[in-house]
Amino acid sequence: MPRETILIDADDTLWENNVFFERTIEEFLTLLEPSGYPREYARHILNETERRNIRQHGYGVRSFGRSLEETYMKLAGHLAERATVEAIHHRMDELERTPPSILDGVIETLDYLAERHRLILFTKGEPAEQAAKVERSGLQIHFEAIEIVAEKDVRTYRTLVNRHHVVKSRGWMVGNSPRSDINPALEAGLNAVFIPHPATWALEHEEVRTGAGRLLILSSFRDLREHF
Repeated sequence: MPRETILIDADDTLWENNVFFERTIEEFLTLLEPSGYPREYARHILNETERRNIRQHGYGVRSFGRSLEETYMKLAGHLAERATVEAIHHRMDELERTPPSILDGVIETLDYLAERHRLILFTKGEPAEQAAKVERSGLQIHFEAIEIVAEKDVRTYRTLVNRHHVVKSRGWMVGNSPRSDINPALEAGLNAVFIPHPATWALEHEEVRTGAGRLLILSSFRDLREHF
C-alpha cells in the first residue's frame, strides 16, 4: 500500500479520557441534589457553562473545574459551602494526575502503522496538559510529529496540511469526535476514519457529514490494520 499520512487524535482515541470527566460529573450532580435541582437540569447548566468557558479559557482540566465551580455556586446559592469548592479543586488535581489508560489494541496497532506510514498525533487542549498526557502515555515514539492546538477546525486542519506537506488524497484523520476529528477533516479535503467511543463528550457530538474525502467507520482502533 502507498505510504499515507495518518493524523491521529489522542483523547478517547488512543486512551480513555472522558470517562474520568463523566465520573466526576456524576459525583458533582449527586453533590447538588440537596439543592433540589433535577440531575438533567443541573447537567444542562453545566454544559452551557462549559461552552461559555471553552470560548474564554479553552479546554482542559482547569477550564472544566472552573465550570463545575461556577455551576455549583449558581445552583447552590446560599447553601454553597467553601469545603465543597475546595473538594472540586482537589478533584481537579486528581484528574490532572490521572495516568493515561491506553485503549485496547492501540500499542500494537501503532507499531504496525508506524512501520508503513507517517503518523502525526493531532490533539486539542491546554498545551502543557496535553503534552504531559502524551509524555506519560509513552506513545510519542510512534509519531513523526505532535501537534497540540486550541481548537480542531477546518482552518487548523488546512494549516497542518500545509505545514507538513500532506497530500490530501493520501491523508487521513483518525478519531472519535464528529465535531473535531471527522467533519472538519473531511471539509478540509482529507479522508477520515471515524472510531466511535461510547463515552464521547456530549459537546463533541454532531451528525457525521460527507466531504471531499473518503470516510471509513470502524469499531475499534485495531481495525486500522485491515485498511492500512
